[in-house]
Amino acid sequence: MLTRRAERLLPYSPEQLFDIAADVEQYPSFLHWWKAARIKRRQDDVYYTDQEVAFGPLRLRFGSKTSLHRPDRIDVTSHDPPFSDLRLSWSFERIPDAHRCRVRLATEFELRSRLLQKVIEPLLPDVTPEVITAFECRAARLYSHST
Repeated sequence: MLTRRAERLLPYSPEQLFDIAADVEQYPSFLHWWKAARIKRRQDDVYYTDQEVAFGPLRLRFGSKTSLHRPDRIDVTSHDPPFSDLRLSWSFERIPDAHRCRVRLATEFELRSRLLQKVIEPLLPDVTPEVITAFECRAARLYSHST
């Protein structure tokens, strides 16, 4: 299982960052390796998404389940090929001054194919901090007038 974690203190509210992370269909517009994301079904605080990501020449298509726990946490899971297990968790912690948030992202995944796992690991830089940076840039574009 490949595991990555990152955290950062950002000048936005948990609700603002939660909204960006929950809006998966916008990921391709600001995450360069996210090629497609389409919510196919919603049910209360859960949605199911078809996604496609690309790392170098490899493209991975998969379905996922996202559980929303507004404004504190988002959990994403998948057991669709090519994954035997994918877990991604966002957490958003309000800092007492109410104008900052500690955002944490934890990712764990294992591909069904050991060969594919060995091929993708060197192609896959530690993207978890890059994801948080992309979300921070998105927040600056969306909320710069309100911070």
